[in-house]
Amino acid sequence: MLPERWVLASASPRRRTLIQLLGHPVELLPVSIDETPAPHEDPAACAARLALAKAAAGARLAPDALVLAADTVVDLNGAILGKPEGVEEARAMLQALRGRPHHVHTAVALYHPWQDELLLEVATTQVWMRSYTDEEIEAYLATGDPLDKAGAYAIQHLGFQPARRVEGCYAAVVGLPLCHLARALRRWGWSPPEDLPTRCQSTLGHACSVYPDILAGEENRRSKNHEGPGGSLTRSR
Repeated sequence: MLPERWVLASASPRRRTLIQLLGHPVELLPVSIDETPAPHEDPAACAARLALAKAAAGARLAPDALVLAADTVVDLNGAILGKPEGVEEARAMLQALRGRPHHVHTAVALYHPWQDELLLEVATTQVWMRSYTDEEIEAYLATGDPLDKAGAYAIQHLGFQPARRVEGCYAAVVGLPLCHLARALRRWGWSPPEDLPTRCQSTLGHACSVYPDILAGEENRRSKNHEGPGGSLTRSR
């Protein structure tokens, strides 16, 4: 049994839109943590650590609630591309990604207060960027959109449309892998809406071929049990 109150430890409007597709009321509870990668940190491990830290911060603010948290890291050949600090850095990121493949790791951490248990899922998606022009980069920078995005881009941006191919969960690149989240919640006895994949595809305008394997637990399986606030959740701050 899950708490009636669910909170999303995020201020992201993209995650807010996606999590509403679960069909359960979710409160937004923005948290502030240090998102600086550790020296030589593996990108997927960085995403997991930061999601755990956000879940820990959310649990302290809402100790009676089911806490959901996520973090997204863009991985270019092992280099972590976070949110750019300004236009120059955003331009450099977009130029570095242009015409090349990279990986996007989105970790989702869920904390159950009654069971003092944490679940972690990490979704990894490979993205091939198209060979957009310098003029397209400048037009996109002028929108201001890249400045609050990991890797300086939103894959779903209709004006820029930076990707030519995606292999894996598209929603993970947007910021919240819904089927991975639903898979984790199912381990606590919660049943996701049967039409969740349809809702996700309709909202994002992207046809998905991987959701059956994800929901069956056969793709990107990195789910783990963790201790609650007295254990690894607290130590992940």
